Parts: sequence; C-alpha cells; structure tokens
Amino acid sequence: MFGRYVFLILLSLISGFAGAYFFQSTLASKAPTAIPASQHAFPNSNSLVTPTLLASSRQNGEGETIPMDFVMASERSTRSVVYIKTTVKGRVQMDWLDFFFQGGREQQVISSGSGVIFSKDGYIITNHHVIDGASQIQVIHERSLYEAKVIGKDPSTDLALLKIEAENLPAAVIGSSRKLKVGEWVIAVGNPFNLTSTVTAGIVSAKGRNINILNSQFPIESFIQTDAAINPGNSGGALVNIEGELVGINTAILSRTGSYAGYGFAVPVDIVAKVASDFREYGEIQKAFLGAKVMEFDSKFAEQNKLKILNGVVISYLDSEGSAEKAGLQQNDVIVEISGSSINSQAEFDEQLSYYRPGDAVEIKVNRSGQILSKKVTLSNRLGTFNILRRVIVPAPEIGADIEELSKEELKKLNLNAGIRVLNLSNGLLSRIGIEEGFVIISINKVILTDAREAIQVLKNMRGRIVLEGMTSNGVRGYYSLYL
Repeated sequence: MFGRYVFLILLSLISGFAGAYFFQSTLASKAPTAIPASQHAFPNSNSLVTPTLLASSRQNGEGETIPMDFVMASERSTRSVVYIKTTVKGRVQMDWLDFFFQGGREQQVISSGSGVIFSKDGYIITNHHVIDGASQIQVIHERSLYEAKVIGKDPSTDLALLKIEAENLPAAVIGSSRKLKVGEWVIAVGNPFNLTSTVTAGIVSAKGRNINILNSQFPIESFIQTDAAINPGNSGGALVNIEGELVGINTAILSRTGSYAGYGFAVPVDIVAKVASDFREYGEIQKAFLGAKVMEFDSKFAEQNKLKILNGVVISYLDSEGSAEKAGLQQNDVIVEISGSSINSQAEFDEQLSYYRPGDAVEIKVNRSGQILSKKVTLSNRLGTFNILRRVIVPAPEIGADIEELSKEELKKLNLNAGIRVLNLSNGLLSRIGIEEGFVIISINKVILTDAREAIQVLKNMRGRIVLEGMTSNGVRGYYSLYL
C-alpha cells in the first residue's frame, strides 16, 4: 500500500516537470519579455531608460510619430510664464469719524496672477481682471523683479498688455488656436495659490464656448474649454499644446466653490495675438463691426423659414445705413460663413470678426430662405466709419501718471464737453491726492482741460487751494478739494 502511494507521487512529479518543459519550449518564443514599469529596454541595447508616458504617441501633419511627452512642453513653456503681483489702493471706513472727516482710511490690497512673455523685449500678456484698478504692477521672472507699465487693456476680451524694461527674455512660442482640435492634449502653466510654475495637463474638451462672464458692451467670448486643472492665480497664464506652443491665455473656471471643478477656459491665442498687435501699434483694439446684430437660431426658426441647414447665426437687427445693410444683407438672413470659415454659433461669429480691423473687406455667405447668397462687406469701427482709431496718451512721470485725451465720440458718450483721463498711476502727485485709475479730470479750479500736454503743465504747477472736478470710471461725477 505504501509503495503504491510512492509510485503515484513520483508519477505526478514526473508529469509536472514534463508539462513545464513542454510549455516553456513551445510558448517562450511567443511571450514578451517582462520589463519593470519604471523602465524600458531598447532593442539591441543594454541600457535602460525611465519612460514618461507608456505607449502614448500621435502623428503630426507630416505623418511623423511624436511621443506624448509633457516634459518637453513644460520645459518649453514654464520659462515664458511670469508671476504678477498687483497693489490696489482703496479707502475703507473704520468708524463714523472716517465718514465725516476723512472719507475713509487708505487700504492696500495685494493680489497675484500670471502672465506670458509675448516678446523677448519685455511685452507681457495677461488678463484684464488681473491688473484692473491696480496702482502698482510688478512682474517677477526668474528671481528678478520688474515694474510693469500698462500698454493697453480691454475688458471685452479680458486681455491686457504690459511692458517691462528687459531684453532677451524667453518669449513663448506662438501656436494656432484655429488649428487646435477638440481632444488634443494641452497643459496649463501658471501660479495658482501663489505656487509658482505649476503645470497641469488635460485635453481640449470644447471650443467656441460662451459662458457670459465678460461685462462689456461688445464682449468677445469664444473660449477654449479644457479639463486641465486651473485655479485662482492661473489667470493670465499659458495654455500650451503638446509641442509647448502657446494656444491660449487661461482666464476663467466654472465652479461653485471658486476652485477647480473640472472646467477651465482660455482666450484663443489667435485673438490674443491680434489684441497684442493692436495695443502695440495703435494703443487700443481695432474692433471691426458688421453693422448688424446676430442671434442663435433653433429648429423652430428653421421650420418657420423652411431651412434645411441648421448651422449659422440669424441677423436680428441691421444698423441704418450700416455696412451690412449697404452690402444687401437683410434681417433674418442666416450667416453661415465668413471669408471661408464656417459659422455655427454666435461665439464663432464674434471670434471670426475679432481677427479683422475696420476697413477690411470680408465675404459673407448667408442662407436666405434656402438660397445661399454671397455678399462682400467692408467692416467698420465702433463709430460707423472705416478708419483706424488711435489713442492719444502722453506720459507724465513728473505727476506719476499718463494722460489720455478723449475723443469727441467718447465725450459724447460720457455726456461731457471736455476732459482728460488719468492712466497708469504710479507713486506721484495724483496718487497722493487719491485720484484713481481711469478718473476723468474735467477742470482744475474751473479751468477746462482738453489738451493732454496743457493739462500736465496745469497739474505740475498746482499750488494753494485746488478743486478738481471730474468723473470716475463708473460714471459718477465728483470733486477733489485740497491744499498744496
């Protein structure tokens, strides 16, 4: 009995060894060699390398395979992103004595954000809301501190252009937002929560997104939507593609808490480039207008107008004697294309117009009761003419500000006969008086101000009792009374 058990055990062992030998000899040539997840072995090489992303790649336009490596994109872009520190001065009433005798005590609020070096000679792009109302703007880059000057700012795009005195800066490599595809990898670079040079990754989850956050008369909202984590402090930072090219300026998040909740939004870089160019060349954005208002339309409108094509925007209103009307466009025409670019939403319509300047001619294709018509339209400026609008700004470092002359159209809009605007306040006479950014000085001791250089001389020579009459950036008229 005992010998029987020994025989069975020996038979089992022999069978096991034989099976193992057969499996190894027949399948080993087909099985891959196991490599630790932390390293890869290259064929015909004894060296090992640490992977960044395993089995991830894509092809460029020439059909070349590009590894999905965030390291290269990060290294290429982080040096171009700066830290922006702003100081906003205000007055707060601590008790009833402040209300009656001092008008409140001065208080400084320190805020921060991000910016992107747009050119190596010191031009930096950021968000309008990052620097709005700031009496001092400082840029920190690679442990160097610079005082920044505002070249231009525009609430309708939430963009601002700054200038620092520096040379040979690592400017961002400019990409194309129009070529950017939904589903592409992107990374967001900025300074959230004062954490400098932070990089997060995600994909483009939508384009041409309108989220109604810009409080402006003619807002341009056609955001790139991404799920790369964006938080407070990222504003003004870079959104770059996998090659490290700038494709957008991070601007907003969609959140109930104020922190990242899955959706971030960036201004497309093609809009940014146009805005920066306008600021540098003309001092203000050259917005082009069609002379018509448009709105989204739905299947109900299409059914009523017997339309089979559902893309486009509807002309809801035409300016009398405006460009659109003169070109033969009509109310209820559906704009489906602008100079070869298809239009599917109002955001896309606004974005396409943002690439042009007053005086540019565009080809508009409309769907009119099922018939596609083509019209050539010359775009106008906000005043209804075709001229480039230029700002007249005179630097006045001796009083700590720049002085801007107001156009007749602006004076009419403000219901004023005269006035000069205070810009780019620094430590100087006007800031000591308490005048805020954007304040329009109408008169000094009843002397009406219309010319910037004359106004600067008057301000420099002020002595004794001074009464300044003016209007705040919010349209509230007021007076400053003081002794110098």
